[in-house]
Amino acid sequence: MLISLDFTTLVANTIERLIGSDGSPYEKRVDAKGRVLSDKCIADEIPFEELPEGWAWARIGTITELVNGKAFKPSDWTSTGLPIVRIQNLNDPNSPYNRYDGDCDSKFLLYGGELLFAWSGTPGTSFGAHVWSGGKALLNQHIFNVKFSEQNLDINYLKLSINRSVLSLIGLAHGSAGLQHVTKGTFESTLIPLPPLAEQRHIVERVGELTPLVEEYGELEDAREALDAALPGRLRKSVLQLAVQGGLVPQDPADEPASTLLERIRGQRRQLVAEGRMKTPKGGESIIFAGSDGRRYEKRVDARGRESEPVCIEDEIPFEIPEGWEWARMGSVFSMQAGKNIKASLLSDIQTENTPYPCFGGNGVRGFVAKPNASGDYPIIGRQGALCGNVRRASGDFYATEHAVVVRCFLNADIAWACLFLSALNLNQYATATAQPGLAVSKISDVLIPIPPLAEQHRIVDRFVVLEPLVTNQ
Repeated sequence: MLISLDFTTLVANTIERLIGSDGSPYEKRVDAKGRVLSDKCIADEIPFEELPEGWAWARIGTITELVNGKAFKPSDWTSTGLPIVRIQNLNDPNSPYNRYDGDCDSKFLLYGGELLFAWSGTPGTSFGAHVWSGGKALLNQHIFNVKFSEQNLDINYLKLSINRSVLSLIGLAHGSAGLQHVTKGTFESTLIPLPPLAEQRHIVERVGELTPLVEEYGELEDAREALDAALPGRLRKSVLQLAVQGGLVPQDPADEPASTLLERIRGQRRQLVAEGRMKTPKGGESIIFAGSDGRRYEKRVDARGRESEPVCIEDEIPFEIPEGWEWARMGSVFSMQAGKNIKASLLSDIQTENTPYPCFGGNGVRGFVAKPNASGDYPIIGRQGALCGNVRRASGDFYATEHAVVVRCFLNADIAWACLFLSALNLNQYATATAQPGLAVSKISDVLIPIPPLAEQHRIVDRFVVLEPLVTNQ
């Protein structure tokens, strides 16, 4: 039976809001004959005490009548008939409907314009009040049809008020972590502020005017938060970009040029080849130089010192570098070797006395092992996995799997500089475009890298150490 009392009688015959001699709000319940059934302080329930003149607090159960939906079983579903409104249909109008064409109690019928409250589901997504606008249908279980007197209550104001209380309702819900329920008693006892009907409609109208502005602000705020979250990473990339292009620190003409450094590296490599400690680079040693026409050329020199015809590589040069810098292939500056396979059974999740050494995989440290396969201070490149191309630094004794590349620097070059520059190269762009990206050592060996003088390498690292905490908010 719908409630049809006028507003004043509606409030007076359900909950009378009183202020006691102690200044606290009290609730008095009276029956149809005016006899007081209870009188208690409700200060701990009132969300806020001050209401405008003419307003009152009311419990949902005293101003509405709740009808729960029917428990339709999958065996009840038919291919034709009325659609069955489930919670997923309220949350997503495009969600498919089950149907039923049998006899059904009229109290479960919907015609459009009803206020529905989903009282079961996942916290933060399912609970809430909705105005049904889908036409004739049948109401499924776990949804209340919230009936009320339109002479006293505006449906959209009631919807706003109920949804305003949803967070507190979720806090009182019970059930499993995945599915929770708001009981009828909990819902009915929920307090909402109730203004006169004309003011209810004015509030709804005003909210309708402000909602687009609030949503627009929300979108702008989301964009701002996303920008704030991304800014440290962007700034770091900008600093790295400056570093590799020679813009982070000033150049010093007194520095030994990078060409001299590269020549010493080639001498060391030839010595290692002669000693059998490394293989001759495939195709010969790469030497990149500027031709008389100002363009860059590359020639290859084999183990016997024979030179190939120079090839112009100007179209490969991504940007200009300062005087004293040189371009070189990664394989000419670093020795790179993929790690070794290791059985998962040999890995420990935690570091112990029996497994003291970190094990580097494609996405970083993946566990700890009993024996290392490398010792020293090296950059490590992930060559397979979600973080393919990321660069880390490994120091001391460690193990590297076949999904990681150990990078050895010649002539005791600055390891920190090597890590910094390798990070700036965005090596994942050279990974295979598959579901499981992978980096081939042979492919990254051909990547061009700008080489500053050794002294400038040290200055770049020192400057980056100062700037990184500032740009990453550390």
